[in-house]
Amino acid sequence: MTTTHVDLALEGMTCATCAGRIEGALATVPGVTATVNFATERASVDIDGGTDATDLIAVITKVGYGAHVIDREQRETEPPTDPVLTARVIVSLALAIPVFLLSMIPAWQFDGFQWVAAALTTPVVTWGAWPFHRAAVRNARHGATTMDTLVSLGVAVAYVWSIYALFFTMAGTIGMRMDMVLFGYSPHSLYFESAAVVTAFVLLGRLLESRSKRAAKMSLTALLNTAAKQAVLLIDGREVTVPAGAVQKGDTFVVLAGGIVPTDGRIIEGQSAIDASAVTGESVPVAVGPGSTLIGGTINAGGRLVVEATAVGAGTELARLTRMVEEAQAGKAPVQKLVDRISAVFVPLVIVIATAGGIVWFAISGDATHAVSIAVATLVVACPCALGLATPMALLVGTGRGARSGIIIRGTDVLESTRRVTTVIVDKTGTLTTGHPAVVDVFGDGVSADTIVGNAARVEMGTDHPLARAVVAEATTRGIMGEVARGIAAEPGRGVTGTVGTTVVRAGSLEWLSESSLSVSTAIADMAVEWTSAGRSLVAVAHGDRVVGIIAIIDVVKPSARDAISALSKLGIRAVMASGDNRAVAEMVARDVGIDEFYGAMNPADKRDLITRLQQRGEVVAMVGDGINDAAALAQADLGIAMGHGTDVAIETSDIVLVTTDLRRVADSIRLSRSTLGTIRGNLVWAFGYNAIAIPIALAGIMGPAVAGLAMAFSSVFVVLNSARLRAFRTS
Repeated sequence: MTTTHVDLALEGMTCATCAGRIEGALATVPGVTATVNFATERASVDIDGGTDATDLIAVITKVGYGAHVIDREQRETEPPTDPVLTARVIVSLALAIPVFLLSMIPAWQFDGFQWVAAALTTPVVTWGAWPFHRAAVRNARHGATTMDTLVSLGVAVAYVWSIYALFFTMAGTIGMRMDMVLFGYSPHSLYFESAAVVTAFVLLGRLLESRSKRAAKMSLTALLNTAAKQAVLLIDGREVTVPAGAVQKGDTFVVLAGGIVPTDGRIIEGQSAIDASAVTGESVPVAVGPGSTLIGGTINAGGRLVVEATAVGAGTELARLTRMVEEAQAGKAPVQKLVDRISAVFVPLVIVIATAGGIVWFAISGDATHAVSIAVATLVVACPCALGLATPMALLVGTGRGARSGIIIRGTDVLESTRRVTTVIVDKTGTLTTGHPAVVDVFGDGVSADTIVGNAARVEMGTDHPLARAVVAEATTRGIMGEVARGIAAEPGRGVTGTVGTTVVRAGSLEWLSESSLSVSTAIADMAVEWTSAGRSLVAVAHGDRVVGIIAIIDVVKPSARDAISALSKLGIRAVMASGDNRAVAEMVARDVGIDEFYGAMNPADKRDLITRLQQRGEVVAMVGDGINDAAALAQADLGIAMGHGTDVAIETSDIVLVTTDLRRVADSIRLSRSTLGTIRGNLVWAFGYNAIAIPIALAGIMGPAVAGLAMAFSSVFVVLNSARLRAFRTS
């Protein structure tokens, strides 16, 4: 049975309890597994069986919310802040402030002031608080309670009691005065100011929360907005401007100086420098030429380029990275599942506590006004929203900030892994080195250099290893590139075999060919020792059962490699190099970048076994790699980090994807993940601590309803603002 995935945009959620209700409703549908994220207002749904999106939307509608399918091909823009909500905030504040001042400052109170306060409060608690009342009634029809229920009850009780007191007690007497009471209780108090201020503050908190959530989601939208709107196709020698979406895979297009690359492609003609800062976070343009790959959304900072489209639409690197970030944002950290369970019972529990508190105070004091004050303050001060936002808001901001810097954190479990990492294993080629090696020498035993390079290139065309690309590039430069060999079979980390004409050709490590019982002449063996001692990488070539030559290749160490290893050390993380290259080359590179522990001549199984041994010693291991030969090690590691334009299998088995090839982003990704995890924990401590302290204070009669409303609004805003600090994260 196939599994289909659907993303739904949700409407009408106001707190974490709403998210829990929707998730619970979807869970009742057979074959459906759903995760609802309050911060992103989305549901990520996997379906096994005959259920379709229409059935899911019907289930969500039945419990009182709205939903529609998100089309991944047509990305939705973030809607602007609700203008009606903004208007409610402005009007409610404008009316609540004079009510508050009149009620709290006796010197400002005039004869009949309480009737003016009632008149000013009425539109606030009706029109201003209407979203809370509407949501509370809607939820009540479905037998549920949310934060809106608490606010609606608190505001309604304070207002109705005050109207009753105004008409049927001495509180309505002209000339009555009220003392200023923020904390504690005054026997002559009406609660118009509490009803008005609670409404205004909660609305203000919701507006600030909405704007902050939108700003956080815009980080991801900004990544998508780097894509070009138009493309210049090259058709029969003519340049034709078309919408970027019209470009098809295999089309040839032109990118002029200063232009945005419309989609992923490979350069056919031209030399330039590419500014990828909007996608990868790299501030320095990268030199490119024929054969170089380009990511859509990057900027051509140099000359004219002719490019062949290699991927379009949802298949581009930008689209794939965006999907990864969205999937990470849709996920839930393990602690959030506990928070969801608490939120589900939080509101009804608070209602019970507030009611019981009011009854107890009435029994003790015999004063109904005092009892109402206690109940209203307890209802209003409780805040399940802070609990619900603690994890998803930090994750939303953290992953969005990472995406802008070329750091894609793929899941919530990754955060905990980064906190515990003690060792990082790095590959050499393409990770510590530039990954653009070049052939510098060829040695043949009775066979010409052109034959050795040409035949090696014909079998190496079937692989994507950097050394293989170097051999193919050399053959192309020499003009000896023939047809691709037949029956190509690769052995990751060791070499490749194919048939050229009637000859079986092997190209790979000399150790591999020797282990295959192929004969190696003394001349080749001696030259191999000399070249490896000089720090050269080797590709040995065999025809039939005999090694006929070796190709010397040099790869340059990245300028940022030493700084990257130093940055890891400052985080208390030890770096270990594991390379498939010979030990002499591995040692030279390791010493150059400041790595003390290194391993050479390692195949994929050896790298995986190294990680296993370290894990058995109690180490928490991260693996950094970019190729097929790194996939097994990336999967075995506690934390897998795929770099640059890694292979699909390397990216799919990794936990963090770095769009850039700058190794310093490894330390940055760990710092960002740790900062995000720290923010989540800080938010949870605040959310749990706030409710644990504020509710007893309200029950004790120390906190008045107006202060309770302010405290409740601030608790949610605090979580949002604390999470927003992650936007200030700076990369190396």
